[in-house]
Amino acid sequence: MKFIKSALPLFLVLGAIAGCSSTSSVSVNEDTVKNEEVSPFTARLIQACDSNYAKPCFYLGVKYDNGEGVKQDYSKATAYYEKACNLNLAEGCINSGLYYSEGKGVRQDYSKAKTYYEKACNLNYGDGCFNLGVLYRNGQGVRQDYSQAKSYYEKACNMNYIPGCVNLGICYNHGHGVKQDYSKAKNLYEKACNLNLAEGCRNLGVLYRDGQGVKQNYRKANAYYEKACSLNDGGGCANLGNAYSDGKGVKQDYTKANTYYEKACNMNDAVGCLNLGVSYNNGEGVKQNKTTAKWYFGKACDLGEQLGCDYYRKLNEQGY
Repeated sequence: MKFIKSALPLFLVLGAIAGCSSTSSVSVNEDTVKNEEVSPFTARLIQACDSNYAKPCFYLGVKYDNGEGVKQDYSKATAYYEKACNLNLAEGCINSGLYYSEGKGVRQDYSKAKTYYEKACNLNYGDGCFNLGVLYRNGQGVRQDYSQAKSYYEKACNMNYIPGCVNLGICYNHGHGVKQDYSKAKNLYEKACNLNLAEGCRNLGVLYRDGQGVKQNYRKANAYYEKACSLNDGGGCANLGNAYSDGKGVKQDYTKANTYYEKACNMNDAVGCLNLGVSYNNGEGVKQNKTTAKWYFGKACDLGEQLGCDYYRKLNEQGY
């Protein structure tokens, strides 16, 4: 049985690097310093934070977050981030909001996360606006609202927070919260790609591949995939592999295709793993090996690719 390879669609930046935090604060006095073995530098940070200096509070949050010179303690990290946020340091708001989004050291609470992302955004911190956009897009802690998501992505992009530009491009690409406009999507992806954000390059490649807002041009598409791949974007590598597999814009070369699929899979890109599995299953550019194919299908499944699960099950039923 021959399995079919999968193409990777547009990439939406979903993660959140930002966040604001809750309304509580922390005060660590000299008794706490004595009860906990900390370095002289950490002790000075604690004293400065107690004196309501925001950045020392934030740095303490980072130290407890990562276990740098102190015992790792997410609850303490959250408290320090929160105090930094209450002192109007946007970075503290960002990290606190992220903790509430992920339920790290606190009970997961998207509504609280939203409050802190809003404060960061109001402090003109693009990460906060971006993360608000993600919440509105996903309907987390708020009613799903693509128009609101688009507005926050736009605000983030205008602050030169480039993932916001990519997601704003996605909005125009699909007509989410705004009238569909491939040309505007293209301009936003170009801005991101020119600033070396791989997802912008990959999405630009998809537009050229599909002829959306631009004249279809497989060679240009491949050039953008190649740039994304060189920026360690697994999806860009997978799409370049597809180009070599299908002979679109390049001479068909299954061996090169598999090289790119392998690179993508090593970056935990599900489509790269899936398509490498297909190559082994079908004997395209490699010696046919159903057992190896099954392994790659399994990894693709673990990474969330349903076709990987389906193909794995079929090979399993065949006794591989």
